[in-house]
Amino acid sequence: MKSLKNIVLFTMSLIGVLFLGALWYMNTYSMDEAKAFEVHSPNLEKKLLVATQGSDFKNSVTAGIVEYYEQDSIYIKVIDVSDLGDIDPKNFDALLIIHTWENRKPPTSVQTFTDKNQNTKNKTVMLTTSGEGSYKMGDVDAITGESIVADAPLIVDKIINKLKPLLEK
Repeated sequence: MKSLKNIVLFTMSLIGVLFLGALWYMNTYSMDEAKAFEVHSPNLEKKLLVATQGSDFKNSVTAGIVEYYEQDSIYIKVIDVSDLGDIDPKNFDALLIIHTWENRKPPTSVQTFTDKNQNTKNKTVMLTTSGEGSYKMGDVDAITGESIVADAPLIVDKIINKLKPLLEK
């Protein structure tokens, strides 16, 4: 009887440790919600959507993109990726989606949006970050990398090179 009690106690302790470990992992590595904002009037001819997640790296990249384009006559709308379902991509000349690879896949909202809007791939720029820096969605041409804040200016330059042809048409 004592042996059974010890086994149950050990099993419950192990489950508790695994649960606490999972909570720690989610708290440490989960993305914050990105703050939504707009730059310029939505009545401008050129429009850029930036859908992102909140982290130091992604905030730096978003700030770099906004800073580059804020002097131009381009309407910029920044949203959290969880709000992609509310977006009609036809209303934008270019879409920039910045997300982290979570649990071996992109966020559900990103996957759903890209699946639903296959016809907008030609005006979508995707930045996918992951621990290893090479994961991306199979059917999407994406810039990939690790979330290293010091590398943000290099990533911003890569993104701008992909956005320029879309916003200069």
